[in-house]
Amino acid sequence: MSGRDLLGIFNLLIVAGVVAAVSYFALTLRPAEYDAETLCITGIVPPHRVVIIDKTDLYSQQQAAAIERIILTQRDTLAVGERLSLFELDESGRLDDTNFSLCNPGSGDQVNPLYRNPDRIQARYESLFDAPLQQALEDLVVPKDAPQSPILEALAELAQERSMAQTVPGRRIILVSDMLQNSAIFSVYGRSRGAVFDRLPPVADTVQAIREEYGMALAGVVLEIHLIERPGWESEQNGALRTYWTQAFSQLGVAMSWQVLPADTLS
Repeated sequence: MSGRDLLGIFNLLIVAGVVAAVSYFALTLRPAEYDAETLCITGIVPPHRVVIIDKTDLYSQQQAAAIERIILTQRDTLAVGERLSLFELDESGRLDDTNFSLCNPGSGDQVNPLYRNPDRIQARYESLFDAPLQQALEDLVVPKDAPQSPILEALAELAQERSMAQTVPGRRIILVSDMLQNSAIFSVYGRSRGAVFDRLPPVADTVQAIREEYGMALAGVVLEIHLIERPGWESEQNGALRTYWTQAFSQLGVAMSWQVLPADTLS
């Protein structure tokens, strides 16, 4: 075989390698297919982040502004393809879907400019994802009042939803609430009955009641509580009640963190 033949074979191998490389990157870097209704990547169960606003008690306009900032922070920290849903515990004590439940399709600075136009993607993000979110926020931060506050039941009910089932990766709930439970399972009200732990059922009884009704639906959920302090309740909210909730969630298999929106700075 002549040197010219070897050179030809070598060139063919180079061309074949370039074609293979281009084909590989075209397959691995091309945009994923999105579901038109949810904006979620087709065929993939996305991580799911849910924000619940407890509207079973009134809060100030300053607190409403703080709640809006919490939601927008969740929006801004979403990964591409991660789902964000908004719920409220409404004035009737029910967990109410706000009809906002979309995956982050990616903003202009989250996409590969080799395959997608960042300006076009940003416009799509603002139109299909951010605009519906802003619309949902308009009502979500309007304060209301309710005779019941079944916080624990609402969380367990949500965890039974298909989109929050234990097969869903990255189940995270961001709960904005005063954590003043008031339902058949237990109620924090009735100060004449003495200290918090004296007027609440044993933690084990509360946990058993939830398991009997909802099973182990909450196990594995990451829960981030943003506590709304109520005047006259601050010491109990940050003391005995926090201890009670911590013990209950721990026994239910929930990883809980706790942040405070102080009443004296937000009212």
